Amino acid sequence: MLTPYRRVLSEPGTLLFSLTGFLARLPISMIGLGIVLLVEDATGSYGLAGAVSATFIIANALLSIVHGRLVDALGQARVLPIVESVFGVALALMTWSVQADWPLAVTYCLAAVAGAAIPQIGSCVRARWSHALSDPHDVHTAYALESVIDEAIFITGPILVTALATLWHPVAGLAAAIICGVSGTYALAAQRRTEPPAHAFGAHAGERPRMPWNLVVTLTVVCVALGMIFGAAEVATVGFAEEEGAKAYTGVLLAIWALGSLIAGVVTGALRWRIGADVRTRRGILALSLAMVPPVFIESMWLMGPVLFLGGLAIAPTLIAALSLMEQHVPSARLTESMAVLHTGMAGGVAPGAALAGYVIDHQGASAAYVVPVVAGLLGSAAALLLRVPDVDSPERSTSFSSAK
Repeated sequence: MLTPYRRVLSEPGTLLFSLTGFLARLPISMIGLGIVLLVEDATGSYGLAGAVSATFIIANALLSIVHGRLVDALGQARVLPIVESVFGVALALMTWSVQADWPLAVTYCLAAVAGAAIPQIGSCVRARWSHALSDPHDVHTAYALESVIDEAIFITGPILVTALATLWHPVAGLAAAIICGVSGTYALAAQRRTEPPAHAFGAHAGERPRMPWNLVVTLTVVCVALGMIFGAAEVATVGFAEEEGAKAYTGVLLAIWALGSLIAGVVTGALRWRIGADVRTRRGILALSLAMVPPVFIESMWLMGPVLFLGGLAIAPTLIAALSLMEQHVPSARLTESMAVLHTGMAGGVAPGAALAGYVIDHQGASAAYVVPVVAGLLGSAAALLLRVPDVDSPERSTSFSSAK
């Protein structure tokens, strides 16, 4: 099973940029929780802590597409060090503002700047894989590997930031996030040999390749549904554990859910699929929706763990299929931008999913809140039925992809 992974990681430079990419994007699973722990410790208000964290997340979602366009047009080596430096300085100043009791408006502004500046490292790493590998099956394996790494990040990051903030100092968690993000991003940007070529556009540089917007928009709607599932399931699980008198085990349940996804991602990347990525996307989102039905009827912590594990098995394969579909049909000159669109859609779905689940918990209880991810998944399945894959890749995609090899 591990042979496909050994093959892609044996390509020159791939192991190094994958490892530095892991370090560079570790903060995405640390900062939101780290801000909550820092602000709550300083002010005693979870409401204020959540508002500052939300400011960071929203700013990140709003500017992610801009980051993708800049990276595609100017190159990773030119863009990443600058925006990451802005991110590091802004987050450090935001941390200082909380500790020094600066006006709240300053804290909010700095959180927004930090969120707006943090780059889309996951998209950049996947663009490097697409540039470094020529076999579509190898690209599929590489994307599966990155999905597994994403799951590992969301398992280890919250544990790390919580341990540092509670056992050492509230500032320590965010300090670690800054160190990991800045050092990892600088190291990634310095690897010029595996960097995809820049594609400057304009009157003197050529026309921008056309984006297959029908495909991109449909996949984005699917990703919004996925985000709603993630946000709703997380809040519902918190409420469920609290109702069962075991709130401290919320992290364990969510880690079990992520573990199922991680294992499925490893298996998915090792297989050579005979069915297309569009079909796998449709089946995956439907399977994830159906997998969220049993938690509605579960009333035991011991049963919830295995049920969530089984549900998690549908997450990574769906994401891998969606990203692979995008990689296959989007011009390589706009690949980072297109993936940023998907990530923006996913991030945009988390907040309404969490809010709806919270509303249901307040009025009907935690078990009923699992209906929200079921409905979100069904809506995503309906959108996936509208996926129309281009019969032939665009000339721009074919030309730029071939020249990149």
